[in-house]
Amino acid sequence: MSEPLLARISDQPLNPDEVEKAVTGPEHGAVVVFTGKVRDHDGGQAVSSLEYSAHPQAETFLRTVCAEVSAASGLPVAAIHRIGPLTIGDIAIAVAVAAPHRAEAFTVCADLVDRIKHEVPIWKRQMFADGLSEWVNACAH
Repeated sequence: MSEPLLARISDQPLNPDEVEKAVTGPEHGAVVVFTGKVRDHDGGQAVSSLEYSAHPQAETFLRTVCAEVSAASGLPVAAIHRIGPLTIGDIAIAVAVAAPHRAEAFTVCADLVDRIKHEVPIWKRQMFADGLSEWVNACAH
């Protein structure tokens, strides 16, 4: 299994340019960059902010997922997931995949994001405008 170019958990604001630069190369005509941002609603309720918490080994899980996706596709991938408190509009995740052509880059990027969401032990707590909060998918890992 090859090492991904970039796979990191961070408590600092994310810059999508970092993941794009990690995968860009002269052999790739397409780079797909995905950013997941904090939105102001969920399930009909107004969301005021989020907080992400991670298992101490979450970065190891993230590296493994990225390496497996890269090895299976033969493409460079990069991902950074944010933890800590985030406000509306903040980037929670930035992912990039480079490929010779766009279709493969889009497909692999979507697969990578899905695998990160389901396999990396990071939990999201949503704070609602009414003062209540809830953990989202806290039992999924």
